[in-house]
Amino acid sequence: MRSFLIFALAICIAGLAEPQSHAAAGTPLGAQVARETLANGLRVVVVRDPLAPVVATSVNYLVGADETPKGFPGTAHAQEHMMFRGSPGLTADQLADIGSVMGGNFNANTRESVTQYLFTVPAEDLDVALHIEATRMRGALDSAAQWKHERGAIEQEVAQDLSNPDYVLYEKMRAEMFAGTPYAHDALGTRPSFNATTAQMLQQFHDAWYAPNNAVLVIAGDIDPQSTLLEVKQLFADIRPKKLPPRPEMRLGPPHADSFTMSTDQPNGMAMIAVRTPGLDSRDFAALDVLSDVLDSRRFALFALVPQGKALDADFELDPLPKAGIAYAVVSFAAGQDPKALESGIRSILAAVAKHGVPADLVAAAKLQERRSAEFQKNSIAGFASDWSDALTLYNVSSPDEELAQIEKVTPEDVDRVARKYLDLDHAVTAVMLPRGSGKPVPSSGGFGGQESISLGAAKPTALPAWAATALRRLTVPPSTLHPVVTRLPNGLTLIVQAEDVSNTVSVYGHIRSEPGLEEPHGQEGVSDLLERMFMFGSNPLHRLEFQQALDAIGASEQAGADFNVQVLPEHLDRGVQLLAQNELDPYLPANAMAVLRDQLAASVAARNQSPGFLTRHSLRQALFPAADPSLRIATPASIRALTPDEVQAYYGKAYRPDLATIVVIGKVTPQQALRVIEKYFGSWKAAGAAPPTDLPQVPPNRPDVVAVPDSSRVQDIVVLAQTLPLTRSNPDYYPLELGNAVLGGSFYSTRLSIALRKESGLVYSVDSVLEAGRTRSAYLVEYACDPPNVTRAAAMVRREIADMRRAPVGAEELLRVKELLVRQIPLGESSVDEIANGMINRIDLGLPLDEPTIAAQRYIGLDPAQIEAAFRKWMRPADLVRVSEGPAPK
Repeated sequence: MRSFLIFALAICIAGLAEPQSHAAAGTPLGAQVARETLANGLRVVVVRDPLAPVVATSVNYLVGADETPKGFPGTAHAQEHMMFRGSPGLTADQLADIGSVMGGNFNANTRESVTQYLFTVPAEDLDVALHIEATRMRGALDSAAQWKHERGAIEQEVAQDLSNPDYVLYEKMRAEMFAGTPYAHDALGTRPSFNATTAQMLQQFHDAWYAPNNAVLVIAGDIDPQSTLLEVKQLFADIRPKKLPPRPEMRLGPPHADSFTMSTDQPNGMAMIAVRTPGLDSRDFAALDVLSDVLDSRRFALFALVPQGKALDADFELDPLPKAGIAYAVVSFAAGQDPKALESGIRSILAAVAKHGVPADLVAAAKLQERRSAEFQKNSIAGFASDWSDALTLYNVSSPDEELAQIEKVTPEDVDRVARKYLDLDHAVTAVMLPRGSGKPVPSSGGFGGQESISLGAAKPTALPAWAATALRRLTVPPSTLHPVVTRLPNGLTLIVQAEDVSNTVSVYGHIRSEPGLEEPHGQEGVSDLLERMFMFGSNPLHRLEFQQALDAIGASEQAGADFNVQVLPEHLDRGVQLLAQNELDPYLPANAMAVLRDQLAASVAARNQSPGFLTRHSLRQALFPAADPSLRIATPASIRALTPDEVQAYYGKAYRPDLATIVVIGKVTPQQALRVIEKYFGSWKAAGAAPPTDLPQVPPNRPDVVAVPDSSRVQDIVVLAQTLPLTRSNPDYYPLELGNAVLGGSFYSTRLSIALRKESGLVYSVDSVLEAGRTRSAYLVEYACDPPNVTRAAAMVRREIADMRRAPVGAEELLRVKELLVRQIPLGESSVDEIANGMINRIDLGLPLDEPTIAAQRYIGLDPAQIEAAFRKWMRPADLVRVSEGPAPK
């Protein structure tokens, strides 16, 4: 329901253009848009995106944290949770049953002035999603009993965010920037306010604000806009509008300078300098947006701190709200570095911009990157629905095209003017996070004796509404829309091409299969990390600034390394692949820069090795694997400082080779065009000698263990329960185990673990389980976050649920639901270009056929309860689960 860390930063109450139906220039190629405002005030926009047989819906209520009662900042957030606890005509159990089958994105989020309810489902399930949203718009049950259960989960969410130093830093900075106004807090809420919140208050909030005349419905996907609009009218037109309450006024006092310092459990520090800016309602917003892009450019002086060894990373961000915003430079630095000197350097850079402006060519480059980014938004159905929703409800424009048009009008003079006006460093807020280490991991007692996580009712046999009953009882394998063309180049490189024409873009994704624990020579631990950092210096033909300038000239986004990619418009494919190949195959590795980054990396590794997060992960591996396992090798400051340029170059030559590489080209390109350009620039890539080993050795079953990693900055414990399995991904038992895991905790909201740990006991905010099956070894993991007194109790419940899977068959109805869910994952997995490409790369990496999702779905359909029980009894060992926690001492 909320995105993790900093969320809800762009808000606006928007009006739409006059009702119309037309094709928009910024929609997917060949797409159509239908829009209309119904008689009851509901504004509807339907956009066709034929990438996959999938549809995304977004119901945007124009209410959020800004409209909450004084003293109850989380009311909107709490009501968002309760919308999943049932409505008149749709019980919580019915919603759970439907949600446990539909899959996709069944979620929500609360921002300052908008609350969004999101579905991403197979297109043939659109009717079900719309019925749910129409029912919830009419009313919510908001019962006292349901709120009592949900309060515990939402308070765990509060504890989860308050355990994250980045979130705490940003919220403290925001409170300083907007003291005394609703913007001083986000939509999360507080434990005391939730304890004082009643179900009646939530019902009143819904009755006041949840109305068709206070909502915008966006639908995007492989649907016909006009017929979809007719269905929306049938379901929503009779919902009565309401007289809305007055909205609170926003009175901002003058900004004032402030500074503060806090500690962090993370290995690296952070320095932030923030200034207040106008909001989304300002005519200066578009120019501020371009200024932010310029200051965030890799060619700008702020990022230059990274290759100079003065910072680990550097970014500039603009977080707009309706009436004001926050612009800030944020720089991470290694432990032991002087933050005061870094802060001084950042201030000098920003002061120079305020005084002298920015180069005109960086303004042009920023605008070209905005055009490219707008085109790439169309490559995800859910992302495209989100882009339209934000344009309509936050940015106060009629479409993403209008948002881009405002950017296109910005001139270099506009950018210089807003820089002079708003980079007001005399009234900036400065925040610093200083890293500190953790206590050593210790044995712990107690035995077994972390977008939003929805709490639904228990998914169990229940009579469904007629509009859902037939639609959800569908258990057939849908045909894949993918038809990749695979070529093996003479040098061993695997090329996969998938033609897509939903946008005027081409994406190239590359991956080199590697395992540093096996490939790094002893005494050179960390050489892979140092090499990865060196790719920022560009190629031998074009060094860092020249290389980035060449990318900017074609509006490309590029990254080199073990995972490499470039995103371009089709007319720039040849040049984009040329630049990617130069960076990947002929990287510039200057010895003087390497020495600077080597020392910086050594300091960073020293702090990392003492950080709670690292100690938690390493403790888990130590508990699961033998002492000599390659995964336990770690870089140390000494191993990093001893590295020489020749050793880095030698590692590059050993690990970066075409016979371990896969490239996926996807977008508006033919297989012949893609093959021609990849052969042109990657065909000369050669491998010397035998390929290095990349498969980790098999491991014996682990023994039980309990380890606690102290972390006083957290108010919650993060807990991981895990065991090894002597199983490979190619083993036929993978399928009954994965299907059983979907029942247990790895599918959707109404899993056994979620019901036991969240719905019925309120011990956790979320719980997830995963079967990580690899080429040579596997592990089963369960992760949750809870208050320290509940760690042992929750672990015992997890252990019991796994044991139940071993000794009793899964119920027929329960099994049918997860089969229906997993079968629906096929089209959902093809609903974004990123998912398509990364899925193909992952399957190649595991040695699986590219049509494995279809094969798996067929396997799932054929499995019965006895086969799942047998697989769990054979492979799962709940008594041997390792428990590793990070946070306060668990109980």
